[in-house]
Amino acid sequence: MDKPKIELKLPVIPEMELIATHTAEVIGKHMGLSDDQAAEIGMALIEACINAFEHSLSTNNVFIHFIIDDESLIIKVIDQGIGFDKSKVEIPKIENKLAGERKRGWGLQLIKELVDSVEFESTQEGTTVTMIKKKNL
Repeated sequence: MDKPKIELKLPVIPEMELIATHTAEVIGKHMGLSDDQAAEIGMALIEACINAFEHSLSTNNVFIHFIIDDESLIIKVIDQGIGFDKSKVEIPKIENKLAGERKRGWGLQLIKELVDSVEFESTQEGTTVTMIKKKNL
């Protein structure tokens, strides 16, 4: 049997990431995930969506695929932006942030902390962020 899959096509307009997090919440309940797991998925998804919205200037939509597995939830956030080189992304220094430096720049690190695994595939045609959150059995 095929794994259940939910696909969203979100227009790049403010607060559309909330649609994605609500969908993740419903899926999490269906899967029997804990409230903490659902909250972590929601936070990671918000960061991935905001990054996609900010960096997909050449498109009007971001696509999100939720794939439900027996042991995990796989989430793909796909944009058709210009892509990025993850080796050139610097994790901000906490001291600089506390001193008032721009508050952005933590998204990729935060996503890594919130999900069990994350992969970034990026080309000039866009970026796909694949996040996996394992179900605690």
